[in-house]
Amino acid sequence: MVTPSATLFRALHHDRSPGDPLVLPGPWDVASARAFEEAGFPALATPSAGIAASLGHEDGSTPAEEMFTAVRRIARSVSVPVSADIEDGYGLAPKELVERLLETGAVGCNLEDSTRAGGLKDPRAQADWLAEVRAAAGDGLVLNARIDTLIGAFHGVAPTPETEADTIERARLYIAAGADCVYPIGAPLTTLPRLRAAIEGPINVGTPVDPTILREWGEAGATRITFGPGMQLRAAAAAKEMASTLLRDA
Repeated sequence: MVTPSATLFRALHHDRSPGDPLVLPGPWDVASARAFEEAGFPALATPSAGIAASLGHEDGSTPAEEMFTAVRRIARSVSVPVSADIEDGYGLAPKELVERLLETGAVGCNLEDSTRAGGLKDPRAQADWLAEVRAAAGDGLVLNARIDTLIGAFHGVAPTPETEADTIERARLYIAAGADCVYPIGAPLTTLPRLRAAIEGPINVGTPVDPTILREWGEAGATRITFGPGMQLRAAAAAKEMASTLLRDA
């Protein structure tokens, strides 16, 4: 079923000027979701790592039921569209995955092409699986296909021509399978223009929580910007600083 919220969220990804990417903050609970909505953001995108931290789990180890419950609470607490990071789909069949996600009230999702063991899935098999998810969801979900070929950049591993080519090939396959947006996580700013030139369709990037760089990333080719657990980590650091101040000045 296509809802007005899903239609709005999909429209937000299109007809954007290069310096005006769609910026989606990452709520990790109801309080943060309501704060971001009240600040004026048109949509939100939950981070799996941020929700995991809020529930006391390591990133990647949140049980599916707990993740869907957390997403449900967030999505139903705000009036703006919510997209959910549901990692690799938790091994659920496409029809069940879509049903459970739609039941939360979310209108979009991230689906990554890493395995739980840390390897990369075969791109054609992943594309086939995404096509099944698209068929089950119709236009009711905005699918953001995460591509993990460049994730090593977070650990100082520079992209190579081979990894860039793999990223582009995966992006083309995933878009052809029905993905609305692709997310080459870890793509450096210098790599983004080459990806933009080779990929048809919206591109999501993850950046630090820094308002001074958003336009620069948009001009380099980002359609959509998310922050992973960055906002939750900054909130936790602020809480720690406040606590330290109270103890120091008591």
